[in-house]
Amino acid sequence: MAELDRFRDMLTETNAVMNLVGPDTLPDFWSRHAWDSAQLLGMVPEANTWADLGAGAGFPGLILAILLKDNPDAHVWLIDSLGKRCRFLSTVVETLELPATVIHGRAEEQDDVDVDAVTARALAPMERLLGYAQPYLQRGAQAVFLKGERVEEELREARKSWHFTHELRPSQSDPRGRIVHIGSLRRVRSV
Repeated sequence: MAELDRFRDMLTETNAVMNLVGPDTLPDFWSRHAWDSAQLLGMVPEANTWADLGAGAGFPGLILAILLKDNPDAHVWLIDSLGKRCRFLSTVVETLELPATVIHGRAEEQDDVDVDAVTARALAPMERLLGYAQPYLQRGAQAVFLKGERVEEELREARKSWHFTHELRPSQSDPRGRIVHIGSLRRVRSV
């Protein structure tokens, strides 16, 4: 809890000068950000290594790294394409001595990152998100994505480009949210 509090303080301080999250969401840090992120551990309990695509302010990746810190096999890769966000993530990782690595780059280009699970929150519509996640799934990862109330529409749209199996679960932190657990994934072939 102390490290989650320290992360919240660092986020609040940095958010005052750099827009990482909507300022109106900070008072709801525990339910909107921390619990929302933490619930992913129950979706893939055997996962020790994670990749957070488009890590942004560190949700869910930094929360996962904090909660997995006492696991010697745990590691989280925080991947983001914006340098200023990567600097913030690196500061939190160093300050809290988290089992995490920050990668400044595009999620779909990380050929050397092998993980048990890949995740993302508020990164892209499902069709594009599956493209970002495909390399990780091809190497054996599972995918769990935090999505909002338009998830059914996003899944229908994604089926135009992708064949996949999925399980949709309600979020425990927000009745409007959903968690999408992706199984097999392959691109639809053009005729």
